[in-house]
Amino acid sequence: MKSEVSLGRHTDCSPKGKWNKILITAAIAVVLLTILLPVTASAAGINIDLNTDGSDGTLGSLQLLFLFALIALAPSLLIMMTCFTRIVIVFSLLRNAIGLQQTPPNQVLIGLALFLSLFIMSPVLKDINEQGLQPYINEEITQEVALDNMKKPIKRFMLKQIKEDDLNLFLSLSGDKYDVDISDTESLLSLGLDVIVPSFITSELKRAFTMGFLLFLPFLIIDMIVASTLMSMGMVMLPPSMISLPFKLMLFVVVNGWSLIIEMLVKSFY
Repeated sequence: MKSEVSLGRHTDCSPKGKWNKILITAAIAVVLLTILLPVTASAAGINIDLNTDGSDGTLGSLQLLFLFALIALAPSLLIMMTCFTRIVIVFSLLRNAIGLQQTPPNQVLIGLALFLSLFIMSPVLKDINEQGLQPYINEEITQEVALDNMKKPIKRFMLKQIKEDDLNLFLSLSGDKYDVDISDTESLLSLGLDVIVPSFITSELKRAFTMGFLLFLPFLIIDMIVASTLMSMGMVMLPPSMISLPFKLMLFVVVNGWSLIIEMLVKSFY
């Protein structure tokens, strides 16, 4: 009798049985969706307008293609033409100088770098909106003039951060393509982005690594003091980084390190 009851209550708990139930449920869902979707679509009367000829205020096909290309290039533009590169490199070097590998996480550092970049670039974005975007939306200027007006603020920002040696390097590599006076800012605005952008990135990398070197110095001194103390006490097997890490964290918190780093980064762009 017990065997009959146990057989009656037996359920297939094997992995094969579970997968069979999942497949049956998925098949039923697909069938229901196949039956219900045409009915729902016909009842809703969905109309899709693929008009891209530019009439009635819609985007033309070329403008739509340009918009998609701009969206695809947005991460590259953010890295290459804004202050994001310097900020995120300094934050990464700071984390390595303290001795922390994954704290703060990359998401936190990148998010902080993004909002700091937005804060620093807000005057440039304001000029781009007022000089190029709004007049074009109001049909006061043509598309070519709008693009030129939008390039000028970002060019001015990058030219202020470019070192003269880096600019001369890329001007010499470009040959006789540009004939400008380096001392004249308005003349430099005639340079193309093919010269300004690599010069800007090279200068940003130099400044970021210089700041990182200066950040390493105080933490390096703490490591040397802890290592020499442990050696004098005969604690050779004890890792110095394990002892120095709390002291470095305490020093960074006591001097209000994050505020000092952010203040240094923001002021370095002005």
